[in-house]
Amino acid sequence: MTTLDVNPGAGARRDAAALKQEMAGLFRTKKLTAFAVPLVVLVYMAYVFFAFDVPGLWERASLENARTLVSDSYSYKTHVTRDNRDASVSVAIEGERKGSYPEGEAPDWVSLGETTVIDLENGHTVRFGPETVEYDIPGYGTVRATPSRSAGVQAEFPAGDVPDWISSSKNRLAIKTDAGRLTVTRNRSEVFRYFTGWELFFFTLDSPYHGMSASALLGRAVSGEAGAIFNDFWTNKMWRHQDVAWAIGETLLMAFLGTIGAGIVALPLAFLATRNFMPIRTLRFATRRLFDFVRGVDSLIWTVVLARAFGPGPLTGALAILVTDTGTFGKIFSEALENVDEKQIEGVASTGAKPVQRYRFGVIPQVTPVLLSQLLYFLESNTRSATIIGAITGGGIGLLLTQAIITQKDWEEVAYYIVLIIVMVMLMDWFSGMLRRRLIQGDPGKPRRDKAKKGEKKKMPFVLP
Repeated sequence: MTTLDVNPGAGARRDAAALKQEMAGLFRTKKLTAFAVPLVVLVYMAYVFFAFDVPGLWERASLENARTLVSDSYSYKTHVTRDNRDASVSVAIEGERKGSYPEGEAPDWVSLGETTVIDLENGHTVRFGPETVEYDIPGYGTVRATPSRSAGVQAEFPAGDVPDWISSSKNRLAIKTDAGRLTVTRNRSEVFRYFTGWELFFFTLDSPYHGMSASALLGRAVSGEAGAIFNDFWTNKMWRHQDVAWAIGETLLMAFLGTIGAGIVALPLAFLATRNFMPIRTLRFATRRLFDFVRGVDSLIWTVVLARAFGPGPLTGALAILVTDTGTFGKIFSEALENVDEKQIEGVASTGAKPVQRYRFGVIPQVTPVLLSQLLYFLESNTRSATIIGAITGGGIGLLLTQAIITQKDWEEVAYYIVLIIVMVMLMDWFSGMLRRRLIQGDPGKPRRDKAKKGEKKKMPFVLP
């Protein structure tokens, strides 16, 4: 008779104790890891907080400058300037010569004369007299300034403390109110007033169509002046629509040439980096390191290097994109080639196909979806990159954006370029997505014609050219 000892022996008890101890250690390690990882992240964030001087950055930040920047992006200002040396007064939008009113003309809130009166509304009035500049400020009083080349700017204020929105020194007086701004120096007195909108966006002051309503412009266009209206808009000297359109074309051209060129160069090189198509290990290793090298250096660095070698221009930007993306495409394409189905290649080879035909009909059809998908994705991505590259190489919309930012005055122009860049990227994203669907997945709106009838086998003959 066989008996079963239900009491474990000493060895079994030792194994159970060891297993219990091991499980306790495992749980303890997991608990420590769960607390250690957040702690490390927290310590690193604290280091970043002080290493990058976040408190100092917050102290240096100016909300007032930020508000001014935002307001400048959706509004314009008209400058009324008096030359204190000869008492001449000029009026210009954004202070530019291309936006200057003709001599003797001004907007209705500026009255020219021996004493120029500038009505800033709500009781705010500035007067440019023969000798003295006066600013009537409701609730505060009248500020007078007498500019002189020998004595500087002598300012007179109402009784009491000078408020923070008035800055006065020996050579300069600056007053900033909600109605406008006044600046007086030895040689010049200037008032500018903000208005909402992008003035002169369609037509400049010297255009016969400036100030016309949309219905009046439509009537002129119907009567035969459509070409003249478009020409005045297209050749706008302030907003330069013609130059902007050309710059956008250069940006798209840089992205297209760089992306497609990189794909053309990378595809044959990718065969040299694969194990199944290149048996020579040394050549395969060298090709892969070449891909690592060209994609390891950022396109901006290649832009600087190539600009030094070939000079500035859109072609230099396209070459920078080509060099960087050649390494990226080479890696992506080689990985796709290493995963192809060998049976399809063997099937093509069984028909007596030559090596080139094997690649053409047995390999390329398998990797085409990957190639097209990556090319179209990088085309959309490089559209954004071409904007930054153009700022360095001196071409495209990036150059115009950089120039507008450097001037530090026409931020509505900066906003205009940023809007165009966003629209351009959105359109490229839509266009590349549409091409991906049509070229890779086919047109979903059309019925499939290659479906075999029920119970009928469809024969697909294979014919080599």
